[in-house]
Amino acid sequence: MSIGLSGCGEPSLDNIKKKIVKVETPNGKYTTVNKSSGAYGKYQIMPKTAKHYTKKLKMPHSKWKKPENQDKIFIALLEDNIKNLKKEGFKIDAFTVYGCHQQGASGFASIMKNQNLSSKSYMRLRRNLPSKYRHVSKNELRQTWINYWKNKMKEV
Repeated sequence: MSIGLSGCGEPSLDNIKKKIVKVETPNGKYTTVNKSSGAYGKYQIMPKTAKHYTKKLKMPHSKWKKPENQDKIFIALLEDNIKNLKKEGFKIDAFTVYGCHQQGASGFASIMKNQNLSSKSYMRLRRNLPSKYRHVSKNELRQTWINYWKNKMKEV
């Protein structure tokens, strides 16, 4: 692991990883499949993300689902997300790192900076909320998503 989260009050990368796994795959299994999104494994990596990172890490794409490769991909993804968060001036914590994991680094930045979101972005926000929140108005959706995930990442 090459990224160090040292400094005043910054959480450990291991703590953040554990929280993300608890949310993504409470059972922590490397074979978990999300039938609706296509995400796979312990960290719920999207196939498109796996393709990018297998190339970046110079590993055979056909082997990305092996547990040790999922671990390598996830660490590389976390490192990239943390770099992006720092570049954008965000505090590094479980919420911000998970927000990047869930929405992508640029999507998360757009959400947090209150920039115009595409209809696809609004759809992703809705899809990543419990059903009781999925019918909030478009005007309330962004803040509902932020509040829900900030609280959720504190709980896990």
